[in-house]
Amino acid sequence: MFRWYVINTYSGHENKVKANLEHRVKSMSKEEQVRRVVVPTESVVETKDGQKVQTERRLWPGYVLVHMDLNDDVWGLVKNTPGVTGFVGASGKPVPLSQPEVDRMLHTSVDRAQQQQKARAEYALGDSVKITSGYLADFDGEIAEINEDQGKLKVLVSIFERQVPVELEFDKVKKL
Repeated sequence: MFRWYVINTYSGHENKVKANLEHRVKSMSKEEQVRRVVVPTESVVETKDGQKVQTERRLWPGYVLVHMDLNDDVWGLVKNTPGVTGFVGASGKPVPLSQPEVDRMLHTSVDRAQQQQKARAEYALGDSVKITSGYLADFDGEIAEINEDQGKLKVLVSIFERQVPVELEFDKVKKL
């Protein structure tokens, strides 16, 4: 019976482990027992130098999903793949994921049109920024608050020698 299992890998080596595992499955003719190997990712829009850039981000660093019919041969094949540190489960025994967990991890139950791309800022609290558009264009300020969910920053701008908080979108400012 085909089920989804989670394997541990070294963080940052997920794609290499995926490639190694797929190569081993093919070279050992186990395609009938291992259907898919997936590194869960999400699409993220980052703001860099005032430009929006779309990138892929790993949802769970150090983990890879495998859709397979688990038996002793396949268990050994996966376990002995370079970069795999083990299966997720109690006392080394792999525990399959439930279908709702798989749907959530792979975003299959969520309509892609409704799924919003998350914006991520390259800013940190206390960074100095210059406002690039709007009625305060060319003013300098300091970041006091970051709201990544809404894609906005609260910037303290000095107007008439007073600090005034101004809420701005990520693309309306640039780092100094």
